[in-house]
Amino acid sequence: MSTTLTPIGYSSPLSMYETQTAIGTLKRIFEDNLSKALCLKRVSAPLFVDNGSGLNDDLNGVERAVSFDIKEDGQTASVVHSLAKWKRMALSRYGFSAGEGLYTDMNAIRRDEEMDNLHSIYVDQWDWEKVINRSDRNKEYLQDTVRAIVGAICDTEDAIVALFPSLKKKLTRDVYFITTQELEDRYPRLTPKEREDHIVKEYKTVFLMQIGGALKSGNRHDGRAPDYDDWNLNGDILFYDELLDLAMEISSMGIRVSPESLDRQLTIAGCDNRRTLPFHAALLAGELPYTIGGGIGQSRLCMLMLEKAHIGEVQVSHWDQKTKNICQKNGIVLL
Repeated sequence: MSTTLTPIGYSSPLSMYETQTAIGTLKRIFEDNLSKALCLKRVSAPLFVDNGSGLNDDLNGVERAVSFDIKEDGQTASVVHSLAKWKRMALSRYGFSAGEGLYTDMNAIRRDEEMDNLHSIYVDQWDWEKVINRSDRNKEYLQDTVRAIVGAICDTEDAIVALFPSLKKKLTRDVYFITTQELEDRYPRLTPKEREDHIVKEYKTVFLMQIGGALKSGNRHDGRAPDYDDWNLNGDILFYDELLDLAMEISSMGIRVSPESLDRQLTIAGCDNRRTLPFHAALLAGELPYTIGGGIGQSRLCMLMLEKAHIGEVQVSHWDQKTKNICQKNGIVLL
């Protein structure tokens, strides 16, 4: 069931055409800033992958991929949920060295997404991946990378605010780092989402670490597939959205699984049947490089910087009639 928050007295600071212009400008500036900050090169990426490759991201393991049969050879393919695993294979094929990486536009359809102000069945993000040394698989390297990404985001905001004076600066460069267990210890009676909202209201820019494994309560803060992030070396970049008064996740990222952590996490998640898939077999055999990577939401970043109340104001997607009616009554112009 979709839900829509409607800020009292909301009015976009940009007209519809100004919004379209700002979206294009913001994306170009951020791509340049991100590629410089992390030493990334742009590549092309697939919209769909073969079902038997093991390359698609199954997210929490319950989401249904959009699949179709291919007339030419009768094979079945699925629209990607993300490119987490494909990027690591690509780095190996392209022969990238440690310290080098790639980024690409990722477009996906997540048919089971629960739609609200921040969620759409259409997903657009910058997917990036970088080769690292085994010695870089540590918390310090992860946190340094997070700071570089946040710096690229804030540099982009500075440029956009200068170009569109009706906008104001909102983002904080200083990152507060906290683990999901520390967050549960601090707010034991709150839901995971409520915890995120509380911590981000206090610190504005937060990197929430160690997502995927069970906490002391026996619950997980959030789901993570077992075959891309190392659950001990990953996290989400969260910014405080003043307009909606909540935490907005801009990026899910992390140091990727090693053969050892993949072996462990497949067993914990009950996914041992994946071990023979081409991607997993290659990784377990030590044939793929060590990497760090993630996705950065394009529409969410535009929504945050352009002071929009709904993701439908910065992307074209499908919305149910209830959402359309609520938005129309509250000055929210869906594209």
